[in-house]
Amino acid sequence: MRFEDALFNWLQIRIVADARPDDGAARDTLAFFEQILREDHGLTSFDIARTDETMIHVRYVKDSRQKLQMFPREDGEQLLQDIIDNPKYN
Repeated sequence: MRFEDALFNWLQIRIVADARPDDGAARDTLAFFEQILREDHGLTSFDIARTDETMIHVRYVKDSRQKLQMFPREDGEQLLQDIIDNPKYN
C-alpha cells in the first residue's frame, strides 16, 4: 500500500475510533493501519497535530525527521459521516 494511502486510511479510521470509543472493529482497523505505517513505511510516531476549518494536520516522524502532511477536513471526516448516515452501521 502506498504511504499516502496508508496515512489517509489511518487518519479516517482514527477519526472514527475517536468518535466511537466502543467500536471494536474501528479499534482493530486502527491498529492494523498503525502497524502498516510502522512496519511498511518506517514511521516511529504519528498523530493528528491539529484540525482547522478546512484541513487536518498530521505530524509524523520518519528517519528521525519530523514531517507534516495536511488533508482536506471534509475528506478526512467522510468515513465517519458515511457511518453516521448509514443506520445499518450504528
